[in-house]
Amino acid sequence: MKRLLRLNNKEQLLSVLKMILASSFSEQKGIRVKHLTLNAAMNHLRGGNEVANKELKRGLEARHIQMIALGGTIGVGLFMGSASTIKWTGPSVMLAYAIAGIFIFFIMRAMGEMLYMEPSTGSFATFGHKYIHPLAGYMTAWSNWFQWVIVGMSEIIAVGAYMKYWFPDLPAWIPGVIAMVILGAANLISVKSFGEFEFWFAMIKIVTILLMIIAGFGLIFFGIGNGGEAIGISNLWKNGGFFTGGFSGFFFALSLVVGAYQGVELIGITAGEAKDPKKTLTRAIQSTIWRILIFYIGAIFVIVTVYPWDQLSSIGSPFVATFAKVGITAAAGLINFVVITAAMSGCNSGIYSAGRMLYTLGVNGQAPKYFAKISKNGVPLFGTVGVIIGLAVGVVLSYIAPKNLFVYVYSASVLPGMVPWFVILISQIRFRKEKGAEMKDHPFKMPFAPVTNYLTIAFLIMVLIGMWFNDDTRISLIVGIVFLAIVTISFYAFGIGKRAPLDVQNDQEISSK
Repeated sequence: MKRLLRLNNKEQLLSVLKMILASSFSEQKGIRVKHLTLNAAMNHLRGGNEVANKELKRGLEARHIQMIALGGTIGVGLFMGSASTIKWTGPSVMLAYAIAGIFIFFIMRAMGEMLYMEPSTGSFATFGHKYIHPLAGYMTAWSNWFQWVIVGMSEIIAVGAYMKYWFPDLPAWIPGVIAMVILGAANLISVKSFGEFEFWFAMIKIVTILLMIIAGFGLIFFGIGNGGEAIGISNLWKNGGFFTGGFSGFFFALSLVVGAYQGVELIGITAGEAKDPKKTLTRAIQSTIWRILIFYIGAIFVIVTVYPWDQLSSIGSPFVATFAKVGITAAAGLINFVVITAAMSGCNSGIYSAGRMLYTLGVNGQAPKYFAKISKNGVPLFGTVGVIIGLAVGVVLSYIAPKNLFVYVYSASVLPGMVPWFVILISQIRFRKEKGAEMKDHPFKMPFAPVTNYLTIAFLIMVLIGMWFNDDTRISLIVGIVFLAIVTISFYAFGIGKRAPLDVQNDQEISSK
């Protein structure tokens, strides 16, 4: 109230009250307004965040949350990255997906435990800043931005590789440029229909994978589409055996397998902004294990069983090769179209997410202020342009060195993408200690913590060690280390990272009153 009385005139007071009343009206209509506090209203009056309020009012319905989160984790990591992992370790890649999936589930539960009690934070940077150290929050925010830029680059590269199915002689950079221009323009023009756009593209990916699994089971067990002759499961132990690459191959495959799961944690953030966060959050996280079993392990099982996996090329999608091998070329062409749209969808999500992350960093004073500028349509203009420039780098790389480029670029996102996971696991340990007696009646606690925290951290470190000893991923690990070093240096050299995120500032203001 004292802050309101300090306003200079009645017009300013009226402006603040209108914003607060508007937020209450929007909440009644089912639109979630994230962190629209008195602090945000004051920022609005100072001119530092006048358009941010429009962005914050764009809430997502439950169907958007579920479908975007589900489809967002299904991208090049599964459609294209599975080619390299199968080549390295053979059919045992299914076991790699299962093992990694268990630890991913623990990460989700650790995040869910915190978000259940603090759904308004919904940010890795907030947890890191609040429960570990300001550097942890700062590094998490920038790592998340870097991860999504790299993912967007890998999706652009994947589009060029997929187009070779129809146009073998077409340079990969040409489709990449076309995809970049289309998606860049779409993000710069408007983001009003982003939820619906991603909802339907996610639906296409999910339905396609389910149909492929069903058709694959028909081929394997009943010979449907193969003249009635069942293919069987002998490919699982033929062509070199189940563990073809031995322990080292299995070890190397884990890096790309883990990378395929990156982004799954976004479901917790999105659910934390939902109309009924606790209900939506628990459902979304609990469904993680089923998504892993069905979409990842189920799809890989069909691929390594239907297709002689040792003949899979490291170029293109194993999904397409699987159907083409058994003579269903029409289905293969259709799936190739679907995985192209899936790659474009993932790239579009990357542009949106990374652009908004850069915008948020600008608003929080943790990045140059011009990144906080928003266009008339509510688009973070410079933040989005910065991401598009990153995608252009991917296009240039596909022109200079197209061979095995996808593996190099995609694996570069693994280390920065793991930073939020490490922060979640460590934050949850300190979160539980700080809450103390409040945890006694917590209905959504992480199973067997903190033992599962330490086991998951050890697993992630083991994956990073495997990347170092793999010639195909070592350079990407070095890139990630250099990036984190630059972020750390900027934190201490300029001090901009020591500024708390706005939601932490708001929490501190509330607790002090």
